Amino acid sequence: MFGEGGVSMLVMLGLMVVFFYVFMIRPERKKKKALAEMRSSLSAGDTITTIGGIIGKVVSVDEEKITFETSEDRVRVQVAKWAISTVGKQTSE
Repeated sequence: MFGEGGVSMLVMLGLMVVFFYVFMIRPERKKKKALAEMRSSLSAGDTITTIGGIIGKVVSVDEEKITFETSEDRVRVQVAKWAISTVGKQTSE
């Protein structure tokens, strides 16, 4: 059915699929899972950074939203949970 060229082509195609899975898909899934766990474990008092770069202290956590204070003036901002980038103070990029 397949000649020598056909079998080697299938082997190369299989290797490419494995390569993409190991080096691209799997790490991305791990990163998404870690972000979801971090966002679900947020609690009042945590210092957060949003994806827009706003830093603040969490005041309340809802199912889909988070309210945090951004400064000493007690300015409160409400954002969606998916907009939280990191927990804790960022010291460098």
